[in-house]
Amino acid sequence: MRRSRARRLDGFAYLWVLLVVAFLGIGLTAAAEVYSTAVQRDKERELLGIGQQFRRAIGRYHETQLAGGRREYPAELDDLLRDKRSPGLRRYLRKVFVDPMTGRPEWGLMRVGGRIVGVYSLSQRQPIKQDHFDADDMAFRGKQKYSDWVFTYPADLLLRADGAAGAPADAASAAPAASAPFPGASAP
Repeated sequence: MRRSRARRLDGFAYLWVLLVVAFLGIGLTAAAEVYSTAVQRDKERELLGIGQQFRRAIGRYHETQLAGGRREYPAELDDLLRDKRSPGLRRYLRKVFVDPMTGRPEWGLMRVGGRIVGVYSLSQRQPIKQDHFDADDMAFRGKQKYSDWVFTYPADLLLRADGAAGAPADAASAAPAASAPFPGASAP
């Protein structure tokens, strides 16, 4: 009789161990998901910051007047690293940043008239952030992919391209289907 009772207790102990292992597995899975979400949110914040730096650099390049008061956008991202239009060394960016979503220094390029007016991530993942963007990034609301977050100068360029007043003469060609990744690629 003692033997059967001991066996029964061993069976209960085994069941308890299985339950504890199952709960640990569930807990670890939940913790991994929370961690993964936190990492993706950090990468989103980094993408927004880098995108703002690209937007400002493209804007400063564009606002630098050439002879006759003419302005132009950069032809390549390298033009933001060293402006070849002026005799001295003029930089708008220190480096071409790594896309935090893909981990590569490759960016999609939004072009108008062959010139870069914006950049975007090549990631096709769905963003966690869907609302509460800064004023310059309000066009990102509800976008389904990071590649839909296009950092243009000016920030409302794509809205202007849709027919709003004040659009640049060639802005109609600024549809999001523009362009190829950096480095060394050209627009289609």
